[in-house]
This record gives sequence, structure tokens and C-alpha cells, in this order.
Amino acid sequence: MSWFNRSRETSEGPKGPAAARSFVLGGIEVVGPWARASLPATAEGGGFFMITNKGTTPDRLIAASSPVAERVEIHAITVVGDGLRMREREHGLALFPGTTLTLKPRGYHLLLTGLKAPLEPGSQAPVTLAFESAGKMDIELAIMAPGAVGTQTL
Repeated sequence: MSWFNRSRETSEGPKGPAAARSFVLGGIEVVGPWARASLPATAEGGGFFMITNKGTTPDRLIAASSPVAERVEIHAITVVGDGLRMREREHGLALFPGTTLTLKPRGYHLLLTGLKAPLEPGSQAPVTLAFESAGKMDIELAIMAPGAVGTQTL
């Protein structure tokens, strides 16, 4: 499906120091958090990162919030016929011990809605992630310039 075609150069997220940033809370590690700059005609943005449960017990990402947005939702993309549909993960994302999830364009991601100001390249957006067992973790999304994902610019 062309929706899922990604080139390595355009959709993996930040390179260099931004990609190496990590945030740790107990056995939970978040690496390389980033977001695309928001487009002028939209008040939405997406947050992406890799999240690993290095602990010995299961956990779950159950919520997220940010002072830059009215609401932050945990989302997934599902295939519906020939198209895709984005939907909120009401129960969050399960994080079993020893597993890594990648939040990325066209996959699991954070949806920031009601942005209070545009997300500008080179800036940071603070986000608080809430885990069922580990508690709350503060991270910062590195804001990247819009780039190609499949046949669209995001």
C-alpha cells in the first residue's frame, strides 16, 4: 500500500543530538522524541518516539498532556478498506517487559489538538506521559521541519 511507503531519509525523525535524547522513569525509557512543525492551516500536531520497557513488570502508557495543546491523545492507524483511519487508543499502549514500541507517522503516535501556537522548527514542546505503574514522565519533543511521508508532506 502506498500509504505505508516510507523512505528512511524522510520519516524516521530527528538525526544527530535530537535522536540521542532519552528520558528514563524506572524501567521505562523514551528515546528520540520529536514532532513535525505544524502546518499553517492546522491546529494539530503529532508526537513520535521509541519507548522501551526495560523493567520486569508490564506497564501501559495511559495518557499524555502538554501545555502547548488543549488535548493530547494516544492514537493508532487502522486499515479500513482501501484507506486508513486514525483512532484514539482509549486504553493506551501496553508495554510488556523487554519490548520496544515505535511511535511514528502512519502508526502509533500522540495527537496534539488545539495547539495554542504553531510548532516551529528548532523549538521544543514539553509533554507529560502518564504510565499506569511507573507514574508521570516529562519529555520534550524536538520540533522538526515538515518532511515527506509516503506521498504527503507532514
